[in-house]
Amino acid sequence: NRQVVFLTGLRRIGKTSLMKLCIKQLLFQEQVPAKNIMYVSLDDYLLSGKTILEIVEFFRSMHGLSVKEQLFLFIDEITFCVDYEQQLKNLYDAENVKIIASSSSASLLKVQNGMLTGRSITFEVLPLNYTEYLDFKNIKIAKSDEHLHEKHFKEYLTKGGIPEYVLTNDDAYIRELMDNIIYKDIAAVHGIRQISVLKDYFLLLMERSGKTLSINKIAKILGISTESSKRYFDLFCDTFIIYSVTRFGKLNEQLVSPKKIYCCDTGIRNFYTGERDWGAVFENYVFLRLKKMNLKYIYENTIELDFFSENKTLIECKFHDEKLSNKQQELFDKLEAKQKFIARNYKDVEEIQNSI
Repeated sequence: NRQVVFLTGLRRIGKTSLMKLCIKQLLFQEQVPAKNIMYVSLDDYLLSGKTILEIVEFFRSMHGLSVKEQLFLFIDEITFCVDYEQQLKNLYDAENVKIIASSSSASLLKVQNGMLTGRSITFEVLPLNYTEYLDFKNIKIAKSDEHLHEKHFKEYLTKGGIPEYVLTNDDAYIRELMDNIIYKDIAAVHGIRQISVLKDYFLLLMERSGKTLSINKIAKILGISTESSKRYFDLFCDTFIIYSVTRFGKLNEQLVSPKKIYCCDTGIRNFYTGERDWGAVFENYVFLRLKKMNLKYIYENTIELDFFSENKTLIECKFHDEKLSNKQQELFDKLEAKQKFIARNYKDVEEIQNSI
């Protein structure tokens, strides 16, 4: 398969680690010679001013590789190269090369000129799920001890799935990570001078996680224009800090209705808001696990249900023993759907995933 593979996702979520695991597999399991594997990070200042084509040409020349000999090319932070699409297309068309590239910006997904249409596939790297979290912590739960899942799942919802944070439990790491994204990836790159306003905007997003968000209201609270508010919102989406969900319904209903937002990780959300509103935290977890289902939310006559998927699966999140209100239950029963689920714990979410 010659398709260019793009890995996207939050900064430090594990994209580089995944690429290095692939390199390790190529070297030790598939016995690919080291000279046929190249890793380069384009955010290295030593490479500034160099094109991808020049870097690859130098590597082939150094190792005596012709363009017909296969090269496994791993490129970190591909969007540091302005015209990466054109250069990757040229490599794809002219050389025997398998390209795996990463970026911490969702703008990578927006192929401006369609140059790589049909030639690429994109995977988003998400925070650790609950099973991966247990593996990272080396926690093994026997079937006879199923009751222990409740404790560990609550801890998982509290700390989230950022790999380094799971291993170290160092709060300073989360603070540094978010500061780097806000100050370096957003403010510096996009020329935003109102840093304190940008940070306050971020904190408001964390508070609204799992709820609807009004761009106009945030603009009024922070004393900025609606245009600036919309721009900041888009930038936080672009860096994978938040995701948004539109209302299910006709196009005009979707356009005029506020979006619901979710944080990229429950641990990050809890770090800034405190450990409260477990129903919202669990709903955030459910969204992250099911986001590939192209979710929307239901809103009818002031009654809201959490998710309605592209394949017409209706999902309401009620952590543990929370109950639907009478009106929610009526709407839940009334709506037509291929499948209906009330998610109360991680097992329910796994059941939904397996039903897709």
